[in-house]
Amino acid sequence: MTMTTPADFVFSKRITLGISGASGSQYAVRLLELLLAANVQVHLLMSDAAKVVMATETDEKWPADNKSLQLFLTDKYQAKAGQLLVPSSKDWFSPVASGSGAPKQMVICPCSMGTVAAVAQGMSTNLLQRAADVVLKERGQLVLIPRETPLSPIHLENMLKLSRLGVTIMPASPGFYRKPETLDDLIDLMVARILDHLDVDQDIYAGWGR
Repeated sequence: MTMTTPADFVFSKRITLGISGASGSQYAVRLLELLLAANVQVHLLMSDAAKVVMATETDEKWPADNKSLQLFLTDKYQAKAGQLLVPSSKDWFSPVASGSGAPKQMVICPCSMGTVAAVAQGMSTNLLQRAADVVLKERGQLVLIPRETPLSPIHLENMLKLSRLGVTIMPASPGFYRKPETLDDLIDLMVARILDHLDVDQDIYAGWGR
């Protein structure tokens, strides 16, 4: 019998998914599901606040410690061995902490204004913020899904600064032109747009006029 190891699998791409403490956990859950279904290797980074918000907003019962969470989500989404990696917020030996090992693409969904500020100022106090800093310095693709209202001048200035650095700012603002009937319809529309920007194949939304 031949044992299968992570090295035996060829993933379509590598993406870092950060989940911060903003409202909108449902977007992150659906995005993770579809990234794994698309054979993407995902480095999942969650802030402590994100875990609190996740428990508040959803029925998801995710384990608190990262090792258990990695096993739980791998089983839940039937991910391949080595496809989902869930380092702790202080794991500075994680590949995402260094330009020599980090994926070139990262999305923070949802993205709190505190995280926006930290990234805009280059202040890395946890692995999620450091990973974003790495993507910026390596000239990779960083996509932020902010969820806040109203926005203060500070928020707007920080996002403008990041946009001028090439960061994609995609507020969690799903459209209503497809006449959504459920909350899942709204979530899928937003997540489909995120996947399109990450150049990940998706079939949940064909796009305007298609």
